[in-house]
Amino acid sequence: MKKILFYLMLGVSFVSQSCINDNEDPVPVVPSEGVSVKPDVRGSAQPNQVWIDFSDVDQEGQPRQTVNSRTDWDLAFYSGTEFKVVLNTSIMMAAAKIPNVADIASVKESDVSSLKEVVQVANFDTENTIYIDDVKGNYPSSQTAIAEIDADPAKNAVYLVNLGKEIYKGSIAVGSTIAGGDERGWMKIQVTRQANDYKVRYGDINAVGSAIKEVIIKKNNAYNFTFFNSKTGKEVAVQPEKNKWDISFSVFTNIVQGAGSYVNSDFVTINNVAKVGAYEVKIASGSAVDAYNKFKKADVDDSKLVYNEQRVIGGNWREVGPSGSKVKGDVFYIIKDASGSYFKLRFVQLTDDKGERGHPMFQYKAL
Repeated sequence: MKKILFYLMLGVSFVSQSCINDNEDPVPVVPSEGVSVKPDVRGSAQPNQVWIDFSDVDQEGQPRQTVNSRTDWDLAFYSGTEFKVVLNTSIMMAAAKIPNVADIASVKESDVSSLKEVVQVANFDTENTIYIDDVKGNYPSSQTAIAEIDADPAKNAVYLVNLGKEIYKGSIAVGSTIAGGDERGWMKIQVTRQANDYKVRYGDINAVGSAIKEVIIKKNNAYNFTFFNSKTGKEVAVQPEKNKWDISFSVFTNIVQGAGSYVNSDFVTINNVAKVGAYEVKIASGSAVDAYNKFKKADVDDSKLVYNEQRVIGGNWREVGPSGSKVKGDVFYIIKDASGSYFKLRFVQLTDDKGERGHPMFQYKAL
């Protein structure tokens, strides 16, 4: 069964070298409404996360892109009413409560050796979904691998954190992607509240005394999250302000039925935490480009807009598999941003002219 799942997953997950050869994108860039946008994903290793604001455009109509490396951050601390900590899904992070431990300084390697074997992403274990965050992205209310931080310090557990993988630095076959390189290691962490902010204690597994680091992470209501890099011990700028981005491009830790968590490249999420909504329009017959061009604001069906699922677009805009990779030609998307503006969007490119993945392009227009 595991072998069957492995071969099925080759079409969607690229943890190590894929053997998929990319075909030329069969969806031509034909005249259609809107401006063409190339998110700066930066090639087949897909090193960048890209955050795009449809409403903030330059003189040429290009939307603002905010770009960061996927390894710039480890943890994101929610700025809203709830106290939630989110893992960096783009680098295959995972976390688990260390049982029977209240003091972070008391944790040693022997306490976590068995946990390390299971706190993994994309290891084809159906039970590994408990070690990742809600893939729908409803972080204020739904499950996160690190439980919501309790007002009572004694109720906040110590966690083992798998820091995921570095960005792959080697050569990649044309048409393939490799989502992760070297292991980034492990740490232990305990988060408590300090007034309306977060107090974080963390360190290497065997750290004691002054080797256990401590930092205060302040909430900033202008943003969905405050981002933190445990390697540098510093906060880092990642997402734009919460009402200043609509969609993002990144590698993404997802779930497949029967195989647990796995990794998607070429993945698009919406800013559902800030109430961005979206839905897919599927063309049953005729020209998808014509249908896209003719679609007007009066055609929007507000009842179809999805606000509680960041994967509305996800990987649904393209197909990857043993026969090659291509953009789906029969779908486009309607997006409503946090200010109430509507946009239509269609994808036209998955690869560059050499067939290299990580060079997407889409067209979009305000309705």
